[in-house]
Amino acid sequence: MKKREKFIAIAMCTAMAFSVVACGKDKGADDSSLSVSVEDVAVEASSEASSEEAENFEVPEGMYLSEITGEPISEELKDQRPVAVMVDNEKTALPHFGTSEADVVYELMNSTQNDRITRLMCIVKDWDKIEQMGSVRSTRPTNILLAGEWNAVLCHDGGPFYIDEYLKNPWAQHFSGTFQRVKNGKPREFTEYVCKGDLDKNFSSKSSDPEYSKNYTQYKNEGSHFNFAPYGKEVDLTKVYERTYPATEISLPFWHNTSTLKYNDETKEYEYYEYGSRHEDGEDNEPLSFKNVLIQKCDFHQYDEHGYLIYNCIAAGQPGWYITNGVAKDITWVKDGDNHVTKYYDENGKEIQINTGKTYITLVPADTWDSLTVK
Repeated sequence: MKKREKFIAIAMCTAMAFSVVACGKDKGADDSSLSVSVEDVAVEASSEASSEEAENFEVPEGMYLSEITGEPISEELKDQRPVAVMVDNEKTALPHFGTSEADVVYELMNSTQNDRITRLMCIVKDWDKIEQMGSVRSTRPTNILLAGEWNAVLCHDGGPFYIDEYLKNPWAQHFSGTFQRVKNGKPREFTEYVCKGDLDKNFSSKSSDPEYSKNYTQYKNEGSHFNFAPYGKEVDLTKVYERTYPATEISLPFWHNTSTLKYNDETKEYEYYEYGSRHEDGEDNEPLSFKNVLIQKCDFHQYDEHGYLIYNCIAAGQPGWYITNGVAKDITWVKDGDNHVTKYYDENGKEIQINTGKTYITLVPADTWDSLTVK
């Protein structure tokens, strides 16, 4: 059996075990919230259709369906590789600039200290549109592994020496500390931003190295990153699966900034909240919102007493959640190589289909997984 097939087989077994737990609540219970430590009553639905039919949708001329969002973007961007920008998530760094331009946003625990403060990593395909993004801070080994999934160039400002061995990989291109400083009245560590023209200059400075091409390299993973619904169709989880859960508010166990996602029924997207307020971009006041939410349970290794860590993100069969349109579905996930794409599966071992649009991804530490709440 091939390596990927072995990983998927393990994932299927774990998914089945996870499913039994999710269905086990007393029928008389009336709690409308879901926690991974408290099972809930599933929403019953037929599995007649996997997506909601829409009227005729055609990809506009001169455009193609993005491999990152599944939405139409310019054909001129088809071969352009994305960037992955590390964004400080300390309260002093707010407001963030440019985060609403991201196609995918990761939120990861950055340190076990300071109430497990998180940091964002923004994946941006059309990076030429960036006017100002950040503020930019250091990276961690996990970010290098995740950026590699997208063949993205990682944009950061240094990091602990633990990152060095990961940056030696032939697929791990990065720009560090080469971005503009903005006078914003804050301490220096909060003043570095990716500004207009910065990325062109960085790529030009590496023009003699083919691995720093603006276009995808040999390490690009083929096809779309996710299993998107066909363009013009909408995934309705309640029609795909018999077991789903209501999900209009997601409280993540990141104590420092109290990360929360709240469903906006008008926009059909999840808006990101932290430090008790809705996140709004400093550039255009737009909320940071997402069509898709992917939550992965993942343990980690702490390197030292300073709280530096790496998530054990190369794994199979770990639990997770896919959430969209106010509905959550229990899943498992698989990542079978350093720069290989993370895949998400249902209890039948079938790759889940997700809606087109922006996606939020978080890796919740295994030791706080029971504190994750979806309601």
